[in-house]
Amino acid sequence: MRLSEFIINDIKPLNNSSKISDLQLLFNQLTYSHIPVKDENDTYLGSFSETDAHCFESNKLLSEYAYALEDFYVRDTTIWLDVLEAFAKNSANIIPVLDARNVYLGYYELNDVISLFNETPFFFEAGGILVIEKGLLDYSFSEISQIIESNNGKLLGAFVSKIKNDVVQITLKIGNSSLNDIIQTFRRYSYNIVSGHEEDSYNESLKERSDYLRKYLNI
Repeated sequence: MRLSEFIINDIKPLNNSSKISDLQLLFNQLTYSHIPVKDENDTYLGSFSETDAHCFESNKLLSEYAYALEDFYVRDTTIWLDVLEAFAKNSANIIPVLDARNVYLGYYELNDVISLFNETPFFFEAGGILVIEKGLLDYSFSEISQIIESNNGKLLGAFVSKIKNDVVQITLKIGNSSLNDIIQTFRRYSYNIVSGHEEDSYNESLKERSDYLRKYLNI
């Protein structure tokens, strides 16, 4: 199914000659984070956020607050991962959609795009979730794939979930294999294991030995 089939037109963009009270009323009636705005020629100008709208004077025109318009949008040809990124970057739950000629077509709603993500094998295929981390300059996806496949695992999905202080964190979905052997191999390749959805027997073994040593020292 093409993502463009999810374009919604329930809410029409406000005109920049509309009053702020019209914008505030829409936000009071809806749960959207932003409302798109166009000019007299139906050209998309940007979107007002709910946070800003409630700070404006209700008797003024939208055009008087043009400086507060947030100029974000996607094309009707933009792939769903980039659309999802646009939602995150702009802290929005709707994203205006324009065609190649910058004509406003409607908007995407966050829940609709997330539903597509939920239909990918990363979510619905059986498997374990493993989160690993390594230096930003030291990791490679080819090495990660090789480690998983050398342990008879199947990589169902992978994405960089965090980058901080030159350390990259990668979330993996792995099928067809127990995670334990894969975890031990990642450790040999100097990856830090942040979390694993299956039991990590290496950590469990260390914990048991630590408990035994503590009991011995307390005798």
